[in-house]
Parts: sequence; C-alpha cells; structure tokens
Amino acid sequence: MKKIFIINGGQKFGHSGGKFNHTIANASAEFFLNHKDFEVKSTDINEDYDPVKEVEKFVWADVVIYHTPIWWFQLPYGFKKYIDVVFSEGHDKGIYKSDGRSSANPAINYGTGGMLHGKKYMVTSSWNAPKEAFTLPGEFFGETSVDNGPLFGFHRMNAFTGMTPLEGIHFHDIEKNANVLSDLESYEKHLTKLFLN
Repeated sequence: MKKIFIINGGQKFGHSGGKFNHTIANASAEFFLNHKDFEVKSTDINEDYDPVKEVEKFVWADVVIYHTPIWWFQLPYGFKKYIDVVFSEGHDKGIYKSDGRSSANPAINYGTGGMLHGKKYMVTSSWNAPKEAFTLPGEFFGETSVDNGPLFGFHRMNAFTGMTPLEGIHFHDIEKNANVLSDLESYEKHLTKLFLN
C-alpha cells in the first residue's frame, strides 16, 4: 500500500480564501481514497499543527504532494513558515542529518545530507498569470518554466531532503479566468497517469 501525504499550502489572507488549493487538495485525497492501494494523511497549513507530528508524516510517506498558490512569485508566507518550522524540527529526526559536507573537504557534497531518500514528491501550483506568460517570447517570465524559474528553490529544497520529483502540474489564470471543472479534470488525468498506469 502506497502512503500519500497531502499538504494544502493554500493560505487564507486578504482577498484570497484559499478555495482553489482547498479544492485541489480535497480532489487529491478523494482520488487516492477511491483506490484501495493507497493510504492518505493530510495537513492544511491554516490549521494548528504539531511540528513533531508533521515530521512523522514526512518520514511515513512514500509520496508527498504539495499544493500551493504563488503569491508575488513565492510560496505564501504561512506555507513557507510551515516548511521552515517542520524541516527545522526534522533535523536529525528523519528529514535531514546535515548539509552533507565533511570537515575533511567542506567544498563538496553540499546538499547530500537528506534522510528522505527513496521518497518522492509532487507539486501543484496555482497562478493568476496565464500559461503564455511563461511560454511566449517577450512575455513576463522570459520563456522560463514554473519549475526552472519561480519554483527552482522549492525543488532544490526537496532535493536537499533526499526526495526526488514526480511531474507536477501548474494551474494558470485562476484569478481572472478560472475554469475549475476543467482544471480538476486535467488533474485527475495527471494523477491517473502518475499513479495508476
């Protein structure tokens, strides 16, 4: 039985109610719970959490699924705080042991001290920006993808723990031209391709 840990990083703040990421996180849980080969645990960063228990969820999981909106080209501050608190708690307790270097040769092996080797992660992100902002010449992101641009640091963070990525999915134009039913359909196909085929 594959163990799935779902994190809803959609923060409630200002004009954002976190509804889209709540919907996608629920769709994730429903997808896996509808198939007998999966066990699911989840966290909503808007609710109180115990950092020790969150570390235990990372250690328990085979796959971590992160759901996050992007605010000002970064993770929302509540989600970033969750990661800072939980990963710091996970030092020598299952997330990472060190930065990987040794005093004998401090210039090499940085980023190899993770303790989550053999585990995988997937990220979904939601954007006000249209997809074309990343793909068309002369548009805002200079033809740089979400993963190689704004989420580059996020991916290196997970690599630092030892996890390896599964193909993510990014949802665009959510604020002005949302098509949630179409996004949910695309997401279910994405999960089916990754986990059932």
